[in-house]
Amino acid sequence: MKRLLIAVLLVQLTGCAIIHSTGLSEQKPVLTTSMLKKEFDTLPPPATGKPVSVAVYNFLDKTGQRRPQANVASLSTAVTQGAETFLIQALQNVSNGKWFDVVERVGIDNLTKERTIIRQMREAYEGPNSKPLMPMQFAGMIIEGGIVGYDATTTSGGAGMRIFGIGKQTQWSQDVVTVSVRAVSVNTGKVLATVTVQKSILSTADSATALKFFDQGTQAFEAEAGLTINEPGTYAVKATVELAVVELIKEGARKGVWAFKYEPVEKSWTKGSGFEAEPVVPAPIPEVKKEVETTPIKEEPKVEAAPVKEESKVEVKKQELKKEVVELKKELIELFGKKTLKQDSYLYVEQDEKSTRKWQFKKGTVVQVRQPGTDGWLKVFDNESRGGWIRADQLE
Repeated sequence: MKRLLIAVLLVQLTGCAIIHSTGLSEQKPVLTTSMLKKEFDTLPPPATGKPVSVAVYNFLDKTGQRRPQANVASLSTAVTQGAETFLIQALQNVSNGKWFDVVERVGIDNLTKERTIIRQMREAYEGPNSKPLMPMQFAGMIIEGGIVGYDATTTSGGAGMRIFGIGKQTQWSQDVVTVSVRAVSVNTGKVLATVTVQKSILSTADSATALKFFDQGTQAFEAEAGLTINEPGTYAVKATVELAVVELIKEGARKGVWAFKYEPVEKSWTKGSGFEAEPVVPAPIPEVKKEVETTPIKEEPKVEAAPVKEESKVEVKKQELKKEVVELKKELIELFGKKTLKQDSYLYVEQDEKSTRKWQFKKGTVVQVRQPGTDGWLKVFDNESRGGWIRADQLE
C-alpha cells in the first residue's frame, strides 16, 4: 500500500511538471503579422505608380460547416465569420500598401449615418452656408469572394508501440480550407481575375503510457501523459486570404489587367515565377566602318595624261563609298530608330506570342528599336526603359 501511495504522488508531481514545461500558462496578447512575409512585402508595385481604389462589401463563410467534435452536435462554426477583416488588411498591406486603396463598405450604413449627423450639426450651428463634407471616394473595383470550402479530417493517421506495458503513440489529422477571391470592374461589371487557394490545417497528439504490476500481479502502477497541438483555424484563413491576394495580383498581370513596375536593377525573382525583370541596358547604335580595298597600281610607262586618269578613278571610288555609307546609315536609322505603334500591343518576354506578356502599350506610343530578332521580331524600349519583344508589322 505504501508503494502505491508513492507512485500516485510521483504521477501527480510529473503531471504538474509536464503542464509547466509545455508552456500552458497565461500568455500576453500579440500582434498578428503576415504569414507570407517575404513575397507579400516584396511584390513589385503597379506600373502606373498609383494604387487601385477597391471596395470590400463582405467576405462570407459559404461552407456551412460546424466545428467537428466527437459525439457532440456543435453549434460553433468551423471557420471565422469575420474574414473580411483579413481581406481588407491584406489589400492594404500587400507590397507595403503600394497596390490598393481600400474604401469602407462593410460599415457603410454607420458611415453614412455619421456623415448625416455631422451635416445636421453644422447646419444647426453655422447655418445653411456651413462648410460641406468632402465627397466620399468611390471604388473602381470590387473584391468579392468568400470561404467556399472546409473539409474536416481529409487525412488522418497515427502510430504507437508498447514494450512490457511502457510505450508511446502519436496521432495526426488534416483539414483543408478553401478560399476564392475575384476582382470585378465597377465600370463594366466584368470579372477581371479569379483565384482559388487551399491550405491544410494540421493537428497532432502525442502521448506516453506506463503500466506495471507488483506483488505477483496484486498491485498495479499506471501513468499517462500527452500533448495535443491544433493549428489555429483563424490563422490558416488569414494566411490563405493573404496568398489569394498575392495570386490575384499575379493573375491580373498575366491577363493584362495591370502591369508591374520593374526597376533597372539586378534580378531578385527566380526564373519561371512570372516576374522576371531583365535589366535594361541601352544598346548603342553600331558604328559602321567601311574599309577601302586598294589594289597596288602597276607601274606604267610615264605618260603625261596617266596621273589625271588615276586621280579620277580614286575620286570616283570615294564618291561611291560615301554613297554606300550614307545608304547604310539610313538603313540603320530606319531599323534602330524611333517607331510608333499602329495599335494597342503587348510586349513579350520572348520572341513568341505564347510567352509571358510583359507590358501593354497603347496605340501611338513611341518606342526605340534596340535589337533585331528572328522571324520579324524586334526588341524595343520606351522612354521609361520598359522593353520587350514585338512584331515588326505592328510598328510604323
